[in-house]
Amino acid sequence: MPFRIMAKAPVLFAAAAGLSLTGCAGMATNRSLDSIHQPVVQRTNYTLDLASGPSGLTQAEQRRLAGWFEAMDLRYGDKIAIDDPLSSAATRDSIEGIAGRHGLLVGNEVPITSGALSAGTVRVVVSRTLASVPGCPDWSSKSDFNFNNATSSGYGCAVNSNLASMVADPEHLIRGASGTGETVVMSSTKAITSYRDAKPTGEAGLKQTSTEGGK
Repeated sequence: MPFRIMAKAPVLFAAAAGLSLTGCAGMATNRSLDSIHQPVVQRTNYTLDLASGPSGLTQAEQRRLAGWFEAMDLRYGDKIAIDDPLSSAATRDSIEGIAGRHGLLVGNEVPITSGALSAGTVRVVVSRTLASVPGCPDWSSKSDFNFNNATSSGYGCAVNSNLASMVADPEHLIRGASGTGETVVMSSTKAITSYRDAKPTGEAGLKQTSTEGGK
């Protein structure tokens, strides 16, 4: 009987060791504090071809463009461009007026789109960028312990996914905002600064008035 136990012990130990190695193979190996799940920004160009004349867009084409903008649900972060072979100022004014209803401006940089434009046709391009974090949530690491002293497989998913969802302009995740030197915080503190710098109303003394005139 003792010999049988001694013979089985190495086999059981080998099986246990194999399970341990299998568990280690499935563990996360990122030992830094930088998440492997980073936001990815994707841009999509939407186009609409309109008929344009010497006086710009007709009323029918303007209503068509306005309806397209409504269907696109234009919002902050969308970029609008015009591809006009004739560079008509009247056509640009018509499109800018409709885009202005959504609080957006028409840019000067026109992205490359497929399809040639015929004479008397103008192309309106709406570029929309979306940010997301692929592969999240990541529950591939099933174990609560890690012999590699690494972060979990889903480390950074929550923070980076929230960042990708809340950023107003996803392109700022790539190159940041090219501002005019004045931030929103600086603008909002103007009223506070003006209030603090204002002289107190009683600094020059109280105005003396007489009540005798009412007798």
